[in-house]
Amino acid sequence: MELAYYSDYAVRLVNTEEPARNKDVLTTVEAVRDLFGANGQAARRATDADVTRFRSVRARLRAVFEAADIGDETLAVDLLNSLLLEFPVSPQISGHDTRDADGKPDWHMHLADHPSNVTAGYAAIAAMGLAFHLTSYGVDRLGLCEAAPCRNAYLDTSTNRSRRYCSDRCATRANVAAYRARKRLETERAADTGRSAETAQASTARTER
Repeated sequence: MELAYYSDYAVRLVNTEEPARNKDVLTTVEAVRDLFGANGQAARRATDADVTRFRSVRARLRAVFEAADIGDETLAVDLLNSLLLEFPVSPQISGHDTRDADGKPDWHMHLADHPSNVTAGYAAIAAMGLAFHLTSYGVDRLGLCEAAPCRNAYLDTSTNRSRRYCSDRCATRANVAAYRARKRLETERAADTGRSAETAQASTARTER
């Protein structure tokens, strides 16, 4: 498994909450388990106590994205470093579960965590994955959706650093809103122009009389 994959752990956790919409789906142990995806073995170890712990880690990960979003690279790195120190991992070479075309192990880097609880394990992987993405692509590749009130986190992997939204749905919504705003402005300007023309005609008529 490539290290870049682990950065999605951070995004998945951060996006369980939408503060601007007062929405939070991380309220049960089942929601915690859902975050692990195919890693069912780790998910089964989750308990009700992990709900609160996951929320705490989520707030710290969101703070990293928020710092990156306002261009404060030093703060983003400092916040992420604090997570890395608190939740360490051990890089290992793995290949036992994948094979190449010749049937040989497909050796790759794997992050082995040694957690005291499920939250610590998830946090370690999420922080390391996010750190790998940050150092490989730049702090400005960590973003928060510009389609208000969404503000979901995303990782920009575009070739020209152009991503601004967390999903196609948000991009479409933002584009439609921008289009409607332009049309309103055009209508208002046309109305103002019409009123100005009427005023000028009335003034001319009075002068001629």
